[in-house]
Amino acid sequence: MSIVREAYKKKWMWVLTGTLIGAGLSGGLSYRQRRAQIRAFPITVAAASTPALTQSAWIPKINDRKPPEPAPAGMLWIPGGQFWMGAAEDHMTDARPWHRVYVDGYWIDQTEVTNEQFARFVKATGYVTVAERKPRAEDYPRAVPKNLVAGSVVFSPPDHPVELDNHYRWWSYVPGANWRHPEGRQSDIKDRMKHPVVHITYEDAVAYCNWAGKRLPTEAEFEFASRGGLDRKRYAWGDEFMPGGKHMANTFQGHFPDTNTSEDGYRATAPVGSFPANGYGLFDMAGNVWEWTSDWYRADYYQNLAASGEIASNPNGPTEGFDPSEPGVRKRVQRGGSFLCTDQYCARYIAGGRGKGELDTGTNHLGFRCVRDPSPKLEKSAEARLSRQSGVLFKR
Repeated sequence: MSIVREAYKKKWMWVLTGTLIGAGLSGGLSYRQRRAQIRAFPITVAAASTPALTQSAWIPKINDRKPPEPAPAGMLWIPGGQFWMGAAEDHMTDARPWHRVYVDGYWIDQTEVTNEQFARFVKATGYVTVAERKPRAEDYPRAVPKNLVAGSVVFSPPDHPVELDNHYRWWSYVPGANWRHPEGRQSDIKDRMKHPVVHITYEDAVAYCNWAGKRLPTEAEFEFASRGGLDRKRYAWGDEFMPGGKHMANTFQGHFPDTNTSEDGYRATAPVGSFPANGYGLFDMAGNVWEWTSDWYRADYYQNLAASGEIASNPNGPTEGFDPSEPGVRKRVQRGGSFLCTDQYCARYIAGGRGKGELDTGTNHLGFRCVRDPSPKLEKSAEARLSRQSGVLFKR
């Protein structure tokens, strides 16, 4: 049985146990199995920080390159360049250390893909999302038939404060939840067509991108675009979370997870573009919904890149995924944070924050946006550009 198939079975574990997706995953693996998985995907320990001399001496630059062609509808040109990627947060060890990265120019959606856009895709293709598909009885011979119903994972806050040591306290598997019914069968999107589409698995996102003639961004492309021309700032708009007391992104206010005061005007998703754009004119690069990237997730990936001492040119991520907290469950990187992020628990709306998710699992705070490469005939080698291009300095 392939790893992908095994991961798919884990996604539907609730039909056998009556618990949330993945509940008891760690407990279900024996010590011997865990040791075998760790040996198969060893974690390489590298330098914990980039030398100060390197950070002060190496100057990030934005390519001085105009859009090579007319802009595709709804997309903006990101010129690419060399930048410092990562974060300085002590508790975000997988986002450290700062390391040098170069990316070529590309087109990116100005907003997250909306329900309206996704509905056009479904109408044109007849596509059925993973959350809408009923689990097959032959795949789960021990499952109770009544439990074989399609659904997805929904934020279900408790009515009282809880310890933040177990996220299953505020997440539930809800039968009938999918992109058309974000909170379950009783909900709909008729008044949310401009909101980002949610309950999107990696497979769903790739299917849409292929139909649209686009692709998912790499993690490096997402972060370069997210920073909007700023150099090593904590947020996509600067170092202050609420400059002048203004909300800059759709995040969580109140006491997480039980009390959402909605001071920014939204308890869940917001229409795309509801908050200020970043320096490149992109909306919701932080907050609103998490967004898929194409990179496999490894907790030590940045350490390995930094340890090489080289500039990572157009990195596509590691060749395999490995999450030490769930060995054997391959995940892709998610970026941007969501309306549920708060400094009390997550705070991964910061520009360098990293998320992760199983390929076959969607939630009501997970969506995506697409990128597109410029016409191949207009492309030149990265080495040639680096050697002759003066570029524009990042803003400090």
